[in-house]
Amino acid sequence: MKENTYSPGLEGVIAAETKISFLDTEQEEIVIRGYNLLELIRKASFADVVGLLLDEKLPDAARKAELEKAMVSSPVPSAVYEILQKLPASMHAMDRLRTAVSALAAFDPEANSVDPNSEHVRAPRIIGQVSQIVANLTHIAQGRKPEDFSPKYSYAENFLRVIVRRDVLPAEVRAFEQSLIAYSEHELPNSTFAARVVASTLADAYGALTSAVASLKGPLHGGANEAVMYMLLEAKDVPGLEKLMRDKLAKKERIMGFGHRVYMRRMDPRAALLKEVLHELIRARSKGQIYADMCQKGEDIMRTEKGLYPNLDYYAAPVYYLLDIPIELYTPIFFAARSSGLMAHIIEQHRENRLYRPRVLYRGHRGLRL
Repeated sequence: MKENTYSPGLEGVIAAETKISFLDTEQEEIVIRGYNLLELIRKASFADVVGLLLDEKLPDAARKAELEKAMVSSPVPSAVYEILQKLPASMHAMDRLRTAVSALAAFDPEANSVDPNSEHVRAPRIIGQVSQIVANLTHIAQGRKPEDFSPKYSYAENFLRVIVRRDVLPAEVRAFEQSLIAYSEHELPNSTFAARVVASTLADAYGALTSAVASLKGPLHGGANEAVMYMLLEAKDVPGLEKLMRDKLAKKERIMGFGHRVYMRRMDPRAALLKEVLHELIRARSKGQIYADMCQKGEDIMRTEKGLYPNLDYYAAPVYYLLDIPIELYTPIFFAARSSGLMAHIIEQHRENRLYRPRVLYRGHRGLRL
C-alpha cells in the first residue's frame, strides 16, 4: 500500500498477522484456530474454546478440567469489589467494569510482565475473575454482596447462576454458554485492535484489556445488544415494532443490530445460529415467542427496505432477556466472553511484537507565520 493511501476506518487494511481467527466472507465461515465457530457453538463448551484459543488446540479432558478449575476457583480480590461499591450506581456498567479490570492489576504480582508464557498461564484466571466481576456488577450497584463462583458448577453455569441468583435449567445454561462461545473471538474488531495497539507498546495485559472495555462501550461496537433490547421493549409487540422501525427509517435514524463492516450484505453467521438458540430457549421455557416474532418482523423489514441483515447482537439480546439477565449486563457479558479471545491476541502480540505507528493524510494548512 502506498504511503499516502487513506482508508477511512481502516476498511480493507490488513493490520495484523494472526493464527487465531479469520472471517472468511466468501465461504461465510468464521475460522477459529482452524475450526468453524458455528460447529464450536453447537458442539463445544466454553472451556473447550478457551483451551483452543490459548493452546492452539482443543484441550483433552485433563486440560479442560484444569481450565474450568482456574476460571471458577480464582476469586476476585475483595478490594476490587470494595472499589466497585464506592462507585455511583448510576455509572454505566461498562465504566464500572473498566475501573475493575484496571484495578485487578494491583493484586497480580506479575501484572507488569509482558512475558507471553506468563500471560498464557495467568489467562484462565483473568478470564474467570473478569466474569465474576461482570456477574456481580448489578448486585453491587444495588447494595447486595458479591458472590464467588463455586467449584460445584461449570464455568457457564456459575456465570449465569451468579447473575440471576436462582436455580437454572440445563437448557438455559446451554443457551448462555452458546452465546459466550459466539462472542468469544471475532478476528480484529475495534476492541481487539485497541487491545493489540496498546499491547504493542509492551503495556501489560490489564492495560490492553482496559482499552478493550472502553472500546466495547460504544453503541457502534459492543453496546448494540442493549440498544436492540430497549427497542424491542419500547415496541411491545409486532405491530409496534414495525411502526417504530418504519418511523426510524423515515427519519434516517440508525437501527441497531443490523449490518456489519465485514459481512456487509449478508447475515452474520453467528446471528443465524443465535436465532436457533432463541427458538430452543423459548421451547424450553415455554415463553417468549413474542420476541422471536418481533425479531423476525424486524429482520424482514430491514432486509426489504435496506438490504441489511442481523448481526450477533440482534438475537443475543432476546436470549439474554429470556434468561432474566439485566440489560445493563449485556455488553459486559460480551466483554467477559471476548476476554478469552483478547488474551489470545495480547499473547500473540507480545510474542511477535511490532509497535503500531501509522501515519496520517494531512489536510491542514502549511506555511503559516506568526
